[in-house]
Amino acid sequence: MALSEWIGWTATAVFAASYLARDPRQLRLVQAAAAVLWIGYGVLKGAAPVIGANAAVAAIALISFWRSRAPRPQSK
Repeated sequence: MALSEWIGWTATAVFAASYLARDPRQLRLVQAAAAVLWIGYGVLKGAAPVIGANAAVAAIALISFWRSRAPRPQSK
């Protein structure tokens, strides 16, 4: 099996595992990790749509993760 296939199957497994995440922050990290793997797959296959779509997913997942870490102002 080619390296790109290994990466693709690993990305699929990581994405599927994201459904097991109970914490929303953990879900975002797992989704970002899967997207990064899909980006690697896309690079090896020369598939620009796969790269672009997953770059967007990874960025949104990570931004959402970092925003969820920020303390929220307390309402009075």
